[in-house]
Amino acid sequence: MCNERKFLKDKKRIVVKIGSSSLMHSETGKLNLLKVERLVRTLVDIKNSGKDVILVSSGAIAVGRNSIGLHERPDELPVKQACAAIGQAKLMMVYQKIFAEYNTIAAQVLLTKYTMLNHVARTNAENTFKELLHIGAVPIVNENDVISTYEIEYVQTFGDNDKLSALVVAITGADLLILLSDIDGLYTDDPNENPDAKFINLVEKIDDNLIHMGKASSGSSVGTGGMSTKLVAAQIANYSGADMVITNGNDVNNIHRIINGEEVGTLFLQHKDSNFDILELI
Repeated sequence: MCNERKFLKDKKRIVVKIGSSSLMHSETGKLNLLKVERLVRTLVDIKNSGKDVILVSSGAIAVGRNSIGLHERPDELPVKQACAAIGQAKLMMVYQKIFAEYNTIAAQVLLTKYTMLNHVARTNAENTFKELLHIGAVPIVNENDVISTYEIEYVQTFGDNDKLSALVVAITGADLLILLSDIDGLYTDDPNENPDAKFINLVEKIDDNLIHMGKASSGSSVGTGGMSTKLVAAQIANYSGADMVITNGNDVNNIHRIINGEEVGTLFLQHKDSNFDILELI
């Protein structure tokens, strides 16, 4: 165990975000049920240890498009919304079934950018999260793609839920955000294109150079989030008082490793700033 990360064992409220590409079989685009089961089992085990757990899950459009036989990501907005409507129901059905097998209640929470910008809506969301966690449920959060036409049309403003997960951290007062991605963490350049790219283990504070380093690219036909959205998510989480770790979602056991203080992924250290308006980063 790395002494520098042992403090992560003391985290009490954890938000875990998993992207579309981490939930699907890359060969077929269908839901990877074995990975979903492992994810749920891991989250329930963490919850059973006395911590609060919130899951931010992408995948509604991907699941929906597969259900109606589309093999490529649709371009037309109404088709995307229809896929989201179909896929969100199917995705939650899978989550609720598996969570129930571990005697745990799963609750659906759909948010939009408006939720964050409107004081009343945000307060309502805060109260809902508070009550769900109080009764022992695991909130499963996604962007409401069926009605949030602005977000879905412009490559989903929340960036495959990267920024959304950080905003959930801000709403709920979570102290750790784990982003499960299709990459091991932050590199000095895109490791898929540059073999000399160096892995960055620790980020004490995000500066302009680091922001410019992030590239709005994704190697998947399923997800929409790139490293730039993850860096913005890190800013939101860090300013809200939460540490954040980006790690590879191919192995959901990385969640346990992170919480146990192991040196997995890239750690972004929190530096809470109550004067910073995180909504400026949406």
